[in-house]
Amino acid sequence: MSGSQQTGGPPHMPSDDEPDLVLQTDAHKPAQRVPLHEWIRRKLAWVGRLVRKQARFFLIVLGAGWGVIFESFRSHAWRRTVRYEFVTTMNNIIGGGVSASLFAGMLTGVAAVSQVIYWLGLTGLAKMTGSILVNVVIREIAPILVGILLLGRNGMLSATELGLLTIGGQVRSMQSVGMDPFLMLVLPRTLAFTVAGFTLGILFSMSSLITGYVISRISGVITNPIWTFLDDVAAAMSVTDYAVIPLKFIMVGFVVGLGGCLTGLTATNEDSLRTLLPRGFSRGMLIVMMVSVLFSLDL
Repeated sequence: MSGSQQTGGPPHMPSDDEPDLVLQTDAHKPAQRVPLHEWIRRKLAWVGRLVRKQARFFLIVLGAGWGVIFESFRSHAWRRTVRYEFVTTMNNIIGGGVSASLFAGMLTGVAAVSQVIYWLGLTGLAKMTGSILVNVVIREIAPILVGILLLGRNGMLSATELGLLTIGGQVRSMQSVGMDPFLMLVLPRTLAFTVAGFTLGILFSMSSLITGYVISRISGVITNPIWTFLDDVAAAMSVTDYAVIPLKFIMVGFVVGLGGCLTGLTATNEDSLRTLLPRGFSRGMLIVMMVSVLFSLDL
């Protein structure tokens, strides 16, 4: 009877003072150690994903830049729609950017050129005026400010337009009917920015130099005629400057246009204007500064 009661009674429940055998087993179970080669592989994979994410857009810019240069020399790429997009974009950039470039050049002439002329004349180093203006204003300041003007006024507009087309599905519709968005949109707009960068850069430089001369002439710092002043500046330019300065303006316009177009085309469905605009501006500023630094290096 007692045996049947023992076998048929309720199961024994451990009290609070008794140790739990299951918890003891888990506590004494040794933790699995990750092998060294697996740990190294995971860390390298993490670094690779980070580097690939950061360098992805830069690699896209390099590939698309070569594509624009290659396709621009092929006659069949310049169809009527491509030519129309090129002319329209170039007229919008240059027509709308002339006044801004001239005004920015005037401000630079007042703030930088006239001050350089004044302090060099005050210290008896007036002979170095031409070389200082060429190396500081025309070669360094002008390309950066022109790139910022292009980026703020037209580069962001291209990024927004193409981004909305990509998010809305119009780019996929163009591809489905056999139209190449690269040839229709990226090629003409990038080349239009390239021509506009050179044009606005020259206008900016001339405006800054003439304004600086006028301010210095009014204040009595210099008495030479303007053609003598411009001749001194031209004489201070070396053979390398005649090639580097126009090329710098061209490259700034090229990368601003290309970066804006690619920012729009690489947009995803999760993007909106709140994400496209900061991304396009930050990328544009980075590539403008990279071009300026690369051309400033004495290789």
